[in-house]
Amino acid sequence: MAMLILLVLLIFFAALGVPLAFAIGASCVTYITFNAPQFISMVPQRIWNGAYSELMIAMPLFMLAGELMNTGGITKRIINFCLELLRPFHGGLGEVNIVASMIFGGISGSSVADTSALGSILIPAMEDQGYPPSASAGITVASSTMGMIIPPSTPMIVYSMISGASVGALFMAGAVPGILIGLTQLVLVFWISHKNHWHPKQIPFDGKRFVNAILSGIPALLMPVFIIVCVSFGVCTASESAGVAVLYSLLVGFFIYRELTWKDVWNALKKTLISSSSIMIIIGFTTIFTWVLTMQKVPQIVAAFFMGLNMPAWGIALVFDVLILMIGTFIDVSPAILLLTPILLPVMQNYGFSPLQFGAMMITGLAIGLVTPPVGMCLNACNKINRMPIIDIFKGALPYVICNIIVLVSISLWGPLTTWLPQILGYSI
Repeated sequence: MAMLILLVLLIFFAALGVPLAFAIGASCVTYITFNAPQFISMVPQRIWNGAYSELMIAMPLFMLAGELMNTGGITKRIINFCLELLRPFHGGLGEVNIVASMIFGGISGSSVADTSALGSILIPAMEDQGYPPSASAGITVASSTMGMIIPPSTPMIVYSMISGASVGALFMAGAVPGILIGLTQLVLVFWISHKNHWHPKQIPFDGKRFVNAILSGIPALLMPVFIIVCVSFGVCTASESAGVAVLYSLLVGFFIYRELTWKDVWNALKKTLISSSSIMIIIGFTTIFTWVLTMQKVPQIVAAFFMGLNMPAWGIALVFDVLILMIGTFIDVSPAILLLTPILLPVMQNYGFSPLQFGAMMITGLAIGLVTPPVGMCLNACNKINRMPIIDIFKGALPYVICNIIVLVSISLWGPLTTWLPQILGYSI
């Protein structure tokens, strides 16, 4: 009964239009005031401890590195590199969009940043090449979902803080699903583009142009490789690698590409401050919510309920996939991770699932929520670029989002897709 009151309060505050972080905080403080007033003095300490974590240093630094690399000329060099890479295969800008998203996702760690950076260049270019507006927008937002799955991943850092799993292991757990999404989308885009004659006329291969594109793209391509190698092999922690990534971004932007200015740095700092502070506020207030759930033994109650259903492990995995997809449609990624992980992870562990597998399932499922109305952060980012109605963007993205769903079901039913790479690198699963 007490937890029902808490949930009713949360829905009530959210319905009033209160931002989710403060809706969570207000509902929890109201609940504690009337049901456990002796703990009210501990609320500020819990909020502070929730956001005060070494892992939280990595999140804004990765965001800042992505902003600096984007404003420093990396986006167009990634696109030029992908164009030359796919030219021998008669690939059009649709395929370039997919491959560029895979690379850019290894830099920014954010799907919304992927949509904004690549979409502003590729959507107009794709329409000029003959792609329908809905297709160009749909391919852009669907491929951007890889940004938060392919390492480094900001949501993986948030999940690590709640679950206690290694950040490096989670990065590796997301690598294979992210690549699989990219490959399946690449095949689908190629088939649809070829069928609808969206591919450009064959341009003769130019070795000099190809070498120039490779050399120009190397500084951009080295950054995600450096981050993954350093974190995976224990050379440095996730926070340290994020700091080095910021330094590398500054050096590349100022001295190699020479397109980064101090004004760009200031604007990147402001964007990072706004984005990261909003996430940290949510994390702080969600810590109280998790604390209340623990006091009321909700994880144990939920686990006992599902265990009592006597469902097979694969059935529970598919049920949770549907739940994650539903939650991701209405709640943004970070709040969803913070709300669902303390409740669902114990259940999955009781059924023998690794925290790494469940983390990959959750991030992959919530990434789909970024391209589904009504919240759809990537849809909104794309709408700001081409002013197309969100529902039309979603219709254009739907065929490619099916690829995400296929990969989500695959990693849910077959754990080694997420655990074999961390195992090879020596991580405990």
